[in-house]
Amino acid sequence: MGQKIHPVGFRVGVNRDWESKWYLDKGYAKALVEDFHIRDYIKTRKDLANASIARVEIERAANRVKVTLHTAKPGIIIGRGGKGVDDLRALLETKFKKSFQANVSEIRHPELDA
Repeated sequence: MGQKIHPVGFRVGVNRDWESKWYLDKGYAKALVEDFHIRDYIKTRKDLANASIARVEIERAANRVKVTLHTAKPGIIIGRGGKGVDDLRALLETKFKKSFQANVSEIRHPELDA
């Protein structure tokens, strides 16, 4: 019987990187759970369901959390005049009580991104 390997864990360090970029001595577990809740909140939003979000990258520095959404359809997230990104940032700040910075990164070739 073969052993099953998680595809992300198997490729980390070879041709893939961690989806979070931060380090903490104290409060690591709390921050890790908060990362999970941030990703879950973004992926379950009804207005972002058709945005084709492939990856949510999180960076932390002091009290600021930088969230980068990698998507094939950035126009759905950005909205008219950037209002969608501002609304998302405000929702994240009210839900998690921290300062957020939201960025949207376009995936140029979505057919190559699994």
